[in-house]
Amino acid sequence: MNILFLLIPLSLILLSLAVWAFFWAVKHDQFEDLEGPAYSILFDDEDEVKKPTAEDSDQSEK
Repeated sequence: MNILFLLIPLSLILLSLAVWAFFWAVKHDQFEDLEGPAYSILFDDEDEVKKPTAEDSDQSEK
């Protein structure tokens, strides 16, 4: 029975910590775009197109 005097305040502290973390995440827009990062791995990054230079054309002729 004495353990309840420890567990009840401990559970209230953990609950208040979880509620604070939830409101912090909402305030800092952590839930703004839930689908974007999931779809971003499906698409390739656009590579920069390398324009041929005079050195490249000279080397390819050799």
